[in-house]
Amino acid sequence: MFAIIETGGKQYKVQQGDVLKVEKLEANPGDVVEIDRVFAVSKDGELKVGAPTVEGAKVLLKVEDHGKGKKIIIFKYKPKKNYRRKQGHRQAFTQVRVEAIQA
Repeated sequence: MFAIIETGGKQYKVQQGDVLKVEKLEANPGDVVEIDRVFAVSKDGELKVGAPTVEGAKVLLKVEDHGKGKKIIIFKYKPKKNYRRKQGHRQAFTQVRVEAIQA
């Protein structure tokens, strides 16, 4: 059984027990978050596709941890003008585990 969900403006294909990193959620570690933006659910070989979402379907995610991703460097410069700007960024994420898919 799998589902396609949306959280943080991105879509994920999830199964029960999967661990994934999503955009930061406002929840504490140990909390259970309910996602109702479910676009498709497959159960026993039968695929239900929503228009745009599947009615009554939801996915329960358990928050395990919060963190920051790998640092990326933004470097801007203009040749011959002595203009240089260096900036770093680390994207915040939430690590979640899929507890249940309810369809």
